[in-house]
Order: sequence, then structure tokens, then C-alpha cells
Amino acid sequence: MHQFQIATLIPFHVGGVDLSFTNSSLWMLIGTVLSIVGLTIASERKAMIPGRLQVGAEGLYNFIDNLITENIGAGAKQYFPLVFTLFVMVLVGNFLGMIPYSFTYTSHLAVTAGLALMVFFTVLIIGIARHGTHFFSLFVPPGVPMWLLWLVVLIEIVSFISRPITLSVRLFANMVAGHVLMKVIAGFAIMFASVGGFAWLGTLLPVAFNVVMIGFEFFIAFIQAYVFAVLTCIYLKDTMEIEH
Repeated sequence: MHQFQIATLIPFHVGGVDLSFTNSSLWMLIGTVLSIVGLTIASERKAMIPGRLQVGAEGLYNFIDNLITENIGAGAKQYFPLVFTLFVMVLVGNFLGMIPYSFTYTSHLAVTAGLALMVFFTVLIIGIARHGTHFFSLFVPPGVPMWLLWLVVLIEIVSFISRPITLSVRLFANMVAGHVLMKVIAGFAIMFASVGGFAWLGTLLPVAFNVVMIGFEFFIAFIQAYVFAVLTCIYLKDTMEIEH
């Protein structure tokens, strides 16, 4: 499990608080630089007949634009920078984790919880700023009988508060589970190879399975970034018009 261990690269403490630069910080910095440089280069030419990089950047832009329009609706453009940044950060983090000897920063709950809490408080602050106390009418669905209202309100409150937990744990758990599974399967291959003789033939199955798993993990890496962005859009929709 060493691939999930936080290693201090540059120690730094302030008032007893550990603010050291770690391997997680390093790979987040690498992901940020790659994202900025890659998108800058891709959109630099703005050619009428785009090259492959420009097509990719424009495709990514249109993908997120359609995503927020479909899930938030009118006025969704204002949230484009937030959703686009979150999607790219999670996607790049997931993909970087597939590089041997790298570090998957999205496999740590502290990172995913930080992103989820940012989304949660963004929704809460903007919702209250726009609608005042009427924002809390989200917890009172229309048409609920009075005798059942207290239970429904309680369920809605618990559901609202649990959003950061579900948003962060889903991403963290999927990244950890996939990497651990590949590590375990690779361990079987090493075990067969170390026996000697014709036992090395036993490595073929776990190696083949791991090849398939690598492709599947790239797919999961994209899906988890997509789900994170979709749920963010759904939560941000609460800051728009409240119907009741």
C-alpha cells in the first residue's frame, strides 16, 4: 500500500501545524501545470481548421458546456469555470495515477473531501445570498401531508448534509479499489514467476487480466470525473430558481 502513503518532500511547520510539501502536493502541482500548459497550447492558435489539440480542447469545452446546460439550465454559464476546473483537476489526477511510480492524489479522502466541501459551501453560500431564508424551502417538498412533514424535512436535511460525504467517498473509494485490485493481481504474477520451472506460465492469466484492468481503470478514471462534475451541477442547481 506504499503507493497511497504520504511522503514529506519539504518539511514546513507553522505554529505546530504541518504544512509540509508532500508527494501529494507535488502531483497536484504537476496536474495543475499540465492542465494549464496543455489547454493554453491547444487553444493558442484558434485556427479555423483546428488541429488535433485544438479539437480536443474545444471538445472538452463543449462537453462541459453541454453538461452544465443540461443539468442546471438557464443561467448555467456562470458556473462553467468552477465545473470545468473541478472536472479537469479530477480527470488529470485520475489519469496521472495510472503512470507507474506516480501518486494518485484523488485516492486520498483529504483531497476529495476538500473538493466536495468546497462545492457544498459554494452551494450553501450562493443559495442563501440569492434567496435568503427561502433557500431552506428546499427541505420542504411541495404536497407533503402535514403529519408527515417533520419526517420528510429531517430526511431532506440529512440528505443535504451528507452530500460532501457521498461526493468525496465515491471518488476516493473507486480510485483506491482499482489500484489495490491491480496490485493484488500483479502480486499473483510475481508469485508464479518466483516459483521457477513451468510455473511462469501461471503468470499469463494475471498479466492478461491486469492489461484488461488497466484499460478499465482509464474508463473508470473518466467516469468518476464525469460523475463528480454531474453531481456538482445537480447541487449547484439548488442555487437557481426555487419553485416552492
